[in-house]
Amino acid sequence: MPALPDIAVTAARVEQLLDEVGAADPRAAAPATELVRTLSELYGETLGRIVGMLDESTLRRLATDDLIAAVLVLHDLHPDPLGDRVRAALDRVRPALGMHDGDVELLGLAEDDGGVVVRLRLAGSCHGCPSSLVTVSQGIERAVLDAAPEVVRIEVDGLAREEPALLQISPRRPYAADGSDCPAVTSDAQPVGVP
Repeated sequence: MPALPDIAVTAARVEQLLDEVGAADPRAAAPATELVRTLSELYGETLGRIVGMLDESTLRRLATDDLIAAVLVLHDLHPDPLGDRVRAALDRVRPALGMHDGDVELLGLAEDDGGVVVRLRLAGSCHGCPSSLVTVSQGIERAVLDAAPEVVRIEVDGLAREEPALLQISPRRPYAADGSDCPAVTSDAQPVGVP
């Protein structure tokens, strides 16, 4: 079975192709962009009509599929508001954080740079923990971006900054300031705009 397309990768590829068309023939850039916009509007309108014919439980069941959920978000048709999706994503990572007496709190959402900025605060042993950057970039961030692809940046209070050490000696496992283990929630995610 072929792998499901990643909506962000697909969108980046469309942008790349539009740039290539514009570079090859600057006169073709505007019509090519208009073509993509028109098709997107057509598919969005069609999807909106389909969603309008579905009962609530069917729509919610469809929205559990990652690809369908991303397309619903793209066309502003997802049944769950952004805040609810972000809170659910944080709830999914809390057990891993809680294993190390850590937590994460949603401080707020704000519009910025053509998308949404999520403000979080690390709490418990996560606040100031040397592994907090890994925790955020690989665990929390991935969960939030999967649930809310319209997020353009995640800002985190209590994020430990890596300071250059005089000696490059580090323990085999990261520890919090009080000596307890720090969580290092891992995945294959790449950091996105964590300050």
